[in-house]
Formats: sequence, C-alpha cells, structure tokens
Amino acid sequence: MRVLDLFEYLRRWNAAQTHTQIAAQLSIPKSSLTQLLKTLVNRGYLEYDPASKGYFLGPAVVSLGQRSAETRDLVSVAEGVLADAARATSETCALNVLKGDVSEVMATASGTHRLHYTMRIGDVAPLYATSGGKALLAHLPEEMRRDYLARVTFEKVTPGTIDNVAALETELAEVARTGIAFVVEEFTPGIAGMARPILSRSGFPLAAVNIALPVARYDAALKRRCLNALEDAVAMIRERAHLG
Repeated sequence: MRVLDLFEYLRRWNAAQTHTQIAAQLSIPKSSLTQLLKTLVNRGYLEYDPASKGYFLGPAVVSLGQRSAETRDLVSVAEGVLADAARATSETCALNVLKGDVSEVMATASGTHRLHYTMRIGDVAPLYATSGGKALLAHLPEEMRRDYLARVTFEKVTPGTIDNVAALETELAEVARTGIAFVVEEFTPGIAGMARPILSRSGFPLAAVNIALPVARYDAALKRRCLNALEDAVAMIRERAHLG
C-alpha cells in the first residue's frame, strides 16, 4: 500500500518531492521510508535528484505503462491483419501474448474451411506446447527464459507434447535462429501450428502471431502459404503499431 500511495502521490505532484515531504504527506515513519526509497531507486522505479534532494517517478514505472499501451496497440491493429491472413490461408490465425507461464489469445480470426481449428479470446496454453508459446519463450531475455526452464513442470497434454527441458532448449534454439516456431499435435490432437514473434525495438517478444490448421491439410504448399502470411502479418502489425 505504501508503494502504491507513493506512486500516486508523486504522479499527482509531477515534481520531485523530498524525503521529509513524502513522510509528512503519506504518514510513513522516516526510518521505514528511507529503506523503501532506496529499494525503489535501485530498481529504477524512482529517481533521486541530488540538487533538490527530491524523488520522482523513474523509468521502470514508465516502462510498465508502455508495455500495457503496446499490448493494447497490438490488439487494436492485429484484428484486421489477422483477418487478412485468415483470408489468404483459409486457416485460423491468432495473436498471443505472454501471461506468466502461459500464452493467452488476445485476438483471433477463424479459417474459412468447414473443418478448421477454433481459437477464442482468453484461451491460454502452456508456453512449451504451442507454436505461439514457443515463439514467445524462445525470444525472452536469457534470464527470464532460464528462470522459466528451471521451474517448468511439463504436462503431457497429448502424446506428442514435449516433456523435458533438454528437448525444449534444443527446439527453442532453433526457433531463436529461424524466427519460426512449429508444433504438430503437441497441444491438440490433429492440429499443427506455426508462429512468428512480434519483437519490441529492444528485442522483447511483445506477442506472437500463429496459424493453426488440421494436420490433414498440412502439406508443403500450405506450409509455404502460411509462412508467407505470417511474415506479412508480423511486418504489417509492426508497421501499424510503429515498432520500427
């Protein structure tokens, strides 16, 4: 509560506030406030101005807001792009984002075949079991990826689901090299998928675009068409979201 009160207080003033001012306005004991301010400065959530001896919101707070705004922007521009990709391939397409240890569908466009895979907004899946999840996981900063691999528990969703860290690491290295993730019946029997990540300017995976289709139609020609559609979709989303 103290951290939230502090952030809101500094946002309202939009100017550096001293240790004494903060303690008085928020009724925080000075001894407790000293350690709190030190921690938040070290983590980049606050900055300290030696000239005024004041504290103000730091770049980490701005980064949190930008990440939320980037996700909203991606979703708003992705809907039309996914519809174009679905028309070009006749297969179901979706935009997936990282949500803890799973990927979540944020936008989707259904295929036009009678037999097609359905992805719904809000659907979640393990990162290791879907093409979108693997595309996100492979492009995470190494520290985040290592943390995930150190604690992941594999669930054998289908007989084809990957079930050990060594195999997953090998596959992720290939995804990182090529920029494309594939699955065949790893999350849903009879369904194959492929995905490409949408990276921020700093290289962080903001989202992934995937195409899911029945294995019965998955031949070389359709694979090429889907890969071309994915490449076009990612490029269009990046352009419309001003990701450079």
